[in-house]
Amino acid sequence: MNINFSTATFKDFENIPGFDMMERADIYSEFLNYMKSNGRHHYRLQNNTGCSSIMNVGSENVTKEFISFVTSDYLGFTQHPKVKQAAMEGIEKFGTGTAATPLIGGYYSYHNDLENTISSFFGRTRDEAVIFTTGYTANSATLQILLQKEDIAILDMAVHASVHEGCILTNRKTFPHNNLDALEQILKTSENQYRTKLVVIDGVYSQDGDVAPVEEMYKLVKKYNAYLMVDDVHGVGIVGKTGRGTLEDPGLLDKIDIITGTFSKTFGNLGGYVITNARLAEFIRFQSRQQIFSATTPPGSATGIVKAIELIDEEPQWRAKLWENINYFKKGLDDMGLDTGTTCSAVIPVKIGDPHITGDVGKMLLERGIYANPIIYPAVARKNARIRMSVTATHEREHLDKTLNAFEDINKKLHIAKK
Repeated sequence: MNINFSTATFKDFENIPGFDMMERADIYSEFLNYMKSNGRHHYRLQNNTGCSSIMNVGSENVTKEFISFVTSDYLGFTQHPKVKQAAMEGIEKFGTGTAATPLIGGYYSYHNDLENTISSFFGRTRDEAVIFTTGYTANSATLQILLQKEDIAILDMAVHASVHEGCILTNRKTFPHNNLDALEQILKTSENQYRTKLVVIDGVYSQDGDVAPVEEMYKLVKKYNAYLMVDDVHGVGIVGKTGRGTLEDPGLLDKIDIITGTFSKTFGNLGGYVITNARLAEFIRFQSRQQIFSATTPPGSATGIVKAIELIDEEPQWRAKLWENINYFKKGLDDMGLDTGTTCSAVIPVKIGDPHITGDVGKMLLERGIYANPIIYPAVARKNARIRMSVTATHEREHLDKTLNAFEDINKKLHIAKK
């Protein structure tokens, strides 16, 4: 089988007919070498400094400082001195790890503190919080244990890969992104066919940065006796009157059946959480394989996360600075005629369409000292490739201006603006 490297994507190598695992690895290695040779391999670059608006990137004595838009450290808390100090104090008191799963000896007082803090953040009780090692497993592990072959997951087509993985044991239907009519049609036809009907959406979507119509979706879900799960990893700490995410302003924080999120973005650490009613939370703790067979958050992470959550209220200036940066940067891109879609968050895409031109834009940005992510199929549709950027509170005006100037120069050469 011949694969045309000039049009291939990562997905083309998942399962090649007649190729065993080593043969697939061999041809994939050839593809990566092809990508490197034409300057379009922008993935797994080595960072030599911590998350920040300026990062040193490279290896083998060839390094360079870049203005970075690749991390979701939206408020800069990975480098906040109070968060670092709290993490160090956690290590000093408890050491570096748990050495056991939470079910059989690996549940510590700092886990209890973290559950209290994240649940209180959403106006809930400690019994309603379950914490996981990552945000990915918070989704996948929870869905795998809640939904079986008698049930159905109804997914917005733009939800995260962790949600799709979590639904491998159950029935699944998807509806076009944020399409209320399509969602209602699936709810109608599914109403009496399945034991559990769970609609899963994001609050803020990771590729387009747009927000779900959560009020309307909540009403639809309840009209048809279903449940609603909202993954708000890109909304919490950023959106909402006090940073509680996309559910805060509509008054839905205490009404949504399941809220999931991560500690790896706004809270600047590692881990995930599920917020739900106390009975369901207890069921997840004792039935989820990842809770039973996997160690969870180490002490340094847990104590650092607690401080980061507290800082959302203690230091609101970081969220204010973030929104100042978001509005300035998006306006600059829009004024050039670049397509930023419907974003209304810290995730700002520049939609280009052609994956190869997108790769060229990524290369040209790197040459100009701008580190941003080219996103192509299968992360987005084949004709919807884009440069995705995460704006942070630590970006200075000069960083944003340099990036806008780079896009202006690239647009003159490649004509990527909307027609």
